[in-house]
Amino acid sequence: IQDHTEMGFSGENGDPGIEDLADRLEEIGYDQELFAYVFGDAEVTEERMQIALAQFVRSIQSFDSKFDAGRSRSNNDRNNFANFTAEENLGKQLFLTPPQLDNNGLRTGGGFGCQGCHEAPEFDIDPNSRNNGFTSSFTGVEDETITRSPTLRDLFDAEGNLNGGMMHTGELTSIEAVLAHYGNIDPRGNGNLDRRLANRGAGQTFTLDPAEVNALEAFMKTLSGTDVYTNAKWSDPFPN
Repeated sequence: IQDHTEMGFSGENGDPGIEDLADRLEEIGYDQELFAYVFGDAEVTEERMQIALAQFVRSIQSFDSKFDAGRSRSNNDRNNFANFTAEENLGKQLFLTPPQLDNNGLRTGGGFGCQGCHEAPEFDIDPNSRNNGFTSSFTGVEDETITRSPTLRDLFDAEGNLNGGMMHTGELTSIEAVLAHYGNIDPRGNGNLDRRLANRGAGQTFTLDPAEVNALEAFMKTLSGTDVYTNAKWSDPFPN
């Protein structure tokens, strides 16, 4: 909300501030009713906006995916899931299994090791993760401060299409492009690179087999649920 390039309420360089947003919301009739219903009066403050937004975001749970159905009938994540295709099970193994790397960081076997940071069953990123070494083609700068990412659940929609761009700039638009990034990690010059990517200073180099890329993508599509797209409680609150 306070980012100049997103919603612009930064309070800097002539932009309105968060207090201006609160003033605007206080003038809206239905917000007056909702704030009074929740907080006892219609006053809009930054803290109250934070609480309301956080509660809503926490309500968005998606655990009715093909992965969840398979996991419920399996002893552990690594077993082949009975409801998965052979390609989806291969993708799951590639996701879970760390790569085998030689002394120069070249992948000689194993998987892609995505599980090292994006842990099942939530598939969000490990809170202790550090930077992933991504350099934006928009800026040409490797932003070492970026350390977090959203869950990989519902990366694809119910029809199997990506819900949006990936990385913190949204500029990667395919799983192959993401793997190409992780398949060319040079740890030099990045003091905040995650140790799981640094590989004792050798980085990592993946050769991308098209069948493996397709299998990983097939698995990641199993992480998408359906309720999150159809449940009325997450629908547009302002219907025509």
